Amino acid sequence: MGLSAPSEGVGSSAPMQVGGSAPLIETDGLSIGYRSRAGVMMAVQRASVVVRPGESVALVGESGSGKSTFARAMLGLLPEKTGRIEAGRILIEGRDVTRYTTAQWETLRGHPIAMVFQDPLSFLNPVMRIGKQIAESVRRHDPSVRRVEPRVGELLERVRLPAACARAFPHELSGGMRQRVLLAIALGCRPRLLIADEPTTALDVTTQAEILSLLRDLRHELGDMAMLLISHDLGVVWHECERIYVMFRSCVVEEGVTREVLARPAHPYTAALVEAAQAARNAQGQFTTIEGEFSTAQD
Repeated sequence: MGLSAPSEGVGSSAPMQVGGSAPLIETDGLSIGYRSRAGVMMAVQRASVVVRPGESVALVGESGSGKSTFARAMLGLLPEKTGRIEAGRILIEGRDVTRYTTAQWETLRGHPIAMVFQDPLSFLNPVMRIGKQIAESVRRHDPSVRRVEPRVGELLERVRLPAACARAFPHELSGGMRQRVLLAIALGCRPRLLIADEPTTALDVTTQAEILSLLRDLRHELGDMAMLLISHDLGVVWHECERIYVMFRSCVVEEGVTREVLARPAHPYTAALVEAAQAARNAQGQFTTIEGEFSTAQD
């Protein structure tokens, strides 16, 4: 997918006017490590990221750069025995939640923050019908709803699924439909921030476009819902996100307005990512690859 600018009003996500609004979520020098007998492996180092209401923000980098670990930390989902915040803070709506207990984190999951994972079949209950799984989310996170069934139907319609899907089991749906179910479950929590972790991975090109269009429409319909998009697809990020953070070897090495960063990258790793994303073959007929090591410090 190329990085050319889209036609006006077609396939683009118009930036939300957030101005100087207070951050919805903010990390301050966040460092996360995984502990083992061999010692501590740092998965995220000194990451400072801000997402404000209504923004669409991207977190990009190659596999193993720390993107998903960072996202899981925003919901207190690090492995209990091995994952640990070594330094820094996580602030959600101004509250320092860094040392929250499991019970305290459960009050934040779903609302104000919900997450859509990249492999929906692994996160849906295989022996529970889709409608019941969506209803469970509504009952837990939206006590204002007295009759759950109409709300389930509304959510299915919002993610463009037929009402009959409520009676289906996860294995009876396609990958794209299962991804929409996860979106319906997340929206049932009325989140202020939706974290989408590689939401189009393993989907065909047509289904990818449908999911991205749905995410774009949902943001506009819901007004101030922010999105943190975890991705390695710079073409998707170019079209969908106003701001970008680039991760390399567990560190955020560059940040800024998406199109400015991708058009004029300041860090050599970002420049290499952009070049590799062009999908152009060299004189030998080979695709561009990223070779060697880059410093995590800004050059």
